[in-house]
Amino acid sequence: MSIIRRFLPVLLAVTMLAGCSKKAKTPESTATPAPAATAAPTPEPTQTPESALAMATASINATKDAPQVKDPLTWNEAADALMEKLLAEFGGEGMTLDAEDGFPYLLAVNRAANTVTVYTTDENNQYTVPFMAMVCSGGSDTPTGYWKTPVNYEWRLLMGPSYGQYATRIYDAYLFHSVPYYSQHKDDVEYDEFNKLGTIASLGCIRLAVVDVKWIYDNCPIGTPVVIYDDENDPGPMGKPGTIYTDPSDESKRGWDPTDPDPANPWDDAYETGTAIRSQAAWDQWDAEHENWLESLTPTDLQGWSTDSSIVGTRG
Repeated sequence: MSIIRRFLPVLLAVTMLAGCSKKAKTPESTATPAPAATAAPTPEPTQTPESALAMATASINATKDAPQVKDPLTWNEAADALMEKLLAEFGGEGMTLDAEDGFPYLLAVNRAANTVTVYTTDENNQYTVPFMAMVCSGGSDTPTGYWKTPVNYEWRLLMGPSYGQYATRIYDAYLFHSVPYYSQHKDDVEYDEFNKLGTIASLGCIRLAVVDVKWIYDNCPIGTPVVIYDDENDPGPMGKPGTIYTDPSDESKRGWDPTDPDPANPWDDAYETGTAIRSQAAWDQWDAEHENWLESLTPTDLQGWSTDSSIVGTRG
């Protein structure tokens, strides 16, 4: 017992020293996760009034093929580049950008892309300003080149036989005209052919919807310059309009071109504007002249047909 008492203070001292020599545990630090980065909202593209209008123009009636509308801010620059290219290709055939008095438009047909782009004049009186683009159908036999229109017709006998409204001759047997009709009646259009607009489908002529070919008939006097070229990768500075579908099983409407402004047309009047891509200037013209749109209508039913005594052959 005395031995234990003797060594007890020593044992206590050793125990205390050992306790003091132990390292205190450092509490583990808990990493605070960084807050997740919040992606900045992507700003919506700001549409100019003209770009919004161009999109609406081409899209609203396009029930078959969607339009390919280019940014209107690029139209003029793209047109300058294209005209430079066309002058290099067709200048030897007499092509010029200088407009003569009384001829406000040049018609440029991209055969490979089935698009007609209308150009009007700039401040230097040259055809460099995109005015309107129309969807069309050319053919594998459609020639390329530069010409001036020699004659036009309200109705024209075509190969088949078939018939075209608002025809304007381009060169030789090649014309701008409506989709062919089985007979010379406005309710007898070849509806299967109408559904081919925007593709290679004609026998060589340039087919367009009635609203577009009538615009050419009304606004492009005889002597208007026309250039036909190929560029399958680029329809033109404004893009390529969409197309309208007509249902072959709908006997009440299939015989009519949906864009024909004739009051007897059973299609909704909204289709009168067609699918053309219009500039603001083209829309202003439409608004100003639409009241007179019916004054130059062809008769709904017409016996006989227009003929051209100097040129017998006509494609379709």
